[in-house]
Amino acid sequence: MSTPHVVLHMEAPDAALSLVKSRCPDVTVSACDTYDGLPQHISETRAEVVYSVRFAGTPGFPRATLVESDTVRWVSVGGSGTDHLATWDPARVTVTNAAGVAADMMAEYTLGALLYFSLDLPGFRGAQADRNWIAGKVRPLEGQTLLILGVGQTGQAIARRAKAMGLTILGVRARPTSTPDVDEVYPVDTLDEIIPRADAVAVCVPLLEHTRGLLNADRIGLMKPGAVLVDVSRGGVVDQTALAGALAAQRLRGAALDVFEAEPLPEDSPFWDMDNVIVTPHCSSVYDGWELKSVEMFCNNLVRFLAGDALKNVVDPQRGY
Repeated sequence: MSTPHVVLHMEAPDAALSLVKSRCPDVTVSACDTYDGLPQHISETRAEVVYSVRFAGTPGFPRATLVESDTVRWVSVGGSGTDHLATWDPARVTVTNAAGVAADMMAEYTLGALLYFSLDLPGFRGAQADRNWIAGKVRPLEGQTLLILGVGQTGQAIARRAKAMGLTILGVRARPTSTPDVDEVYPVDTLDEIIPRADAVAVCVPLLEHTRGLLNADRIGLMKPGAVLVDVSRGGVVDQTALAGALAAQRLRGAALDVFEAEPLPEDSPFWDMDNVIVTPHCSSVYDGWELKSVEMFCNNLVRFLAGDALKNVVDPQRGY
């Protein structure tokens, strides 16, 4: 097999270029740091392999350039989500992801959000701002029940930490199997029956046709009064209009939202002004060093590719993972 041309499609690619060149010195590698410039870059280089990060959001992302190219045979996604590429023909192009690269960080985000509400930190911060010495009370996480929607690598990282803090863990996954640190595992079609048991719900499923609107108005209505929602999945999995209504009515204790149907979050979104909502800019997976960790995973796969071995983390376009 001839040595393929590799393109790194990402912001600030210098460190990644150095890493790929050091790991695979016989490969020709170049970089493109814009969306608009990628079609011409791939056309000129006849690239067969592209490592790609969705660094400027989904609008304008050059999907067709990657999955409908005449030359690209493998697209390595720098994160875990691949909904921005959907759908593709696996007979034409192989798509892999970096599943697990941010699982631990997203688990810390989730546990931090649960503690934020369980300890009533927003209430204490408000009292502090008013210089008001209130009769405070905190609630332990121990003994609470956490429902995790999607028990992949991120869900399992959440379960591991939550279990250590004494929570009972319920998990929902497409193919229910015994899962470490998860007390009970259920199929998706039982969600209506188990969601009322949960004191907190963590959403970490990929965005697919069958997960779009998974947490709809009816299911939000079934959530336990006073429950907390943490969403680190993708905008579109949770019905945000129904969620905003439940939060405004104080039926839910709070929500930590890292993903939204429209990003950036529009200025007129009600979430901005809600005291019981944490809004973060799709950053629960962003931490110092994640980019090179992801590129290192890509390099490991590139070595396999050059040797003709099977790639790891190949994504099924129908399943989304």
